[in-house]
Amino acid sequence: MLYSKSAKYAIQSMIYLAVKEAENLTMVSEIAEAYNIPQSFLSKITRTLRKHHLIKSTRGRNGGIRLSKPANEIFINDILFAVDGPESIIPKCGFGYDSCTKEYPCPFHHRWSDVITQVYELMESETLENLAQDVIDRNYLPGLKTNHSFILTS
Repeated sequence: MLYSKSAKYAIQSMIYLAVKEAENLTMVSEIAEAYNIPQSFLSKITRTLRKHHLIKSTRGRNGGIRLSKPANEIFINDILFAVDGPESIIPKCGFGYDSCTKEYPCPFHHRWSDVITQVYELMESETLENLAQDVIDRNYLPGLKTNHSFILTS
């Protein structure tokens, strides 16, 4: 797996917020329920996203979270960096070898290096808006009266 479960949940949550943006604030519990994520775990993730200025939160009875800037200004790498740190946005061995380089390749390097590079380039260029629009077009968002499951669910 290239990315952590925290990154997966963060991306799911951010897409959820981008899709529901017109409704303004969304409760963390709503997102947690939609994706069957432990609410305490998602709360920690949303605190991290807030600390990195990707979401804003409002406390209180009518509180919740929302995107801090337009979805077309948030790249997937921004989310990965916030949740998993700077190493998450640097291409590395797809099989987890620490010493996999062009000079000292792992047994899979020549087969996977182009694929890994493409994945990292995609994360660098893909916006939250594009993913949210895909979810809307395919009606994949939990809670939107559909039998489909969201594309990033486990």
